Amino acid sequence: MTSPVDRLQVLLQSKMEAVNDLIATRMASENAPRIPEVTAHLVGAGGKRIRPLLTLAGADICGYGGDNDVKLAATVEFIHTATLLHDDVVDESEQRRGRPTANLLWDNSSSVLVGDYLFARSFQLMVETGSLRVLDILSNAAAVIAEGEVLQLSVARNLQVDEATYVKVIRGKTAALFAAACEVGGVIADAPADHITALETYGDALGISFQMADALLDYGGNAGDLGKNTGDDLREGKMTMPVNIAYSRSEPEERSFWERVIGKADVQEGDVAQAVEIMRRHDALEETRTRALAWSAQAVEALELLPAGDMRDTLADLADFVVARIR
Repeated sequence: MTSPVDRLQVLLQSKMEAVNDLIATRMASENAPRIPEVTAHLVGAGGKRIRPLLTLAGADICGYGGDNDVKLAATVEFIHTATLLHDDVVDESEQRRGRPTANLLWDNSSSVLVGDYLFARSFQLMVETGSLRVLDILSNAAAVIAEGEVLQLSVARNLQVDEATYVKVIRGKTAALFAAACEVGGVIADAPADHITALETYGDALGISFQMADALLDYGGNAGDLGKNTGDDLREGKMTMPVNIAYSRSEPEERSFWERVIGKADVQEGDVAQAVEIMRRHDALEETRTRALAWSAQAVEALELLPAGDMRDTLADLADFVVARIR
């Protein structure tokens, strides 16, 4: 069965081809050949390009007929790719989208600086649209993303992190760019205010649902599905929703386990399996899935204000699909 992402690719095929051409052109550098080498490695790894698709879909559903949506879709992908390069350095990751990370193949310095270059390119593209509102939305999103990364760093290995703080982290890391990607599509189409708000709400809820599903996959998926190693979140001491719920319900002996693997960063062979066992014992995985489904439902509900048709139906199916990965 065709996935909603694949259907979006078909509906927006000509636009996505233009986005891919623009990305290839703008990630080039005459003076620093390492820049296209690093970016081509990550961009060429496949990715589903969900964020640029959301920008194009937002513009399309609001009846846009120009080409600034292409520039904004490329902008969103550059911001996303820059954050991935920086993330892998911060997390000391070794795998991204099933391939060795750029920092492993080259070095941390190259990853950070190429990420900075892509951020600069993204702002050049924003300016070319001539919309101060678009610039405001995307620059604010970039700031929120950075805040989310710093917040995650500051609460890593902290077992006292509550659910509200966890949502702040994932809103910064993922949902902020999903929301901005959708919102600028409506803005560039000069859509009514309620349509733009609906797109932003959809993107925010979709992003939170998406990230919660990813947290679940880390404890129940495989490396091919994740594009990273299963159990990486545990090894990196990330307080994701399943850990948060499991720890809050754990018995003293189980809490000692969490304090060792999360608090003291002492992850041993078999600990990922034990973490999953404790999570299942306390329904932490099912509870996380329930929360992800609730956010997915909010995303679908937000779409009701937008024009009916194939695009709206596909966006609704996408919200269901991000959680269906964990069923």
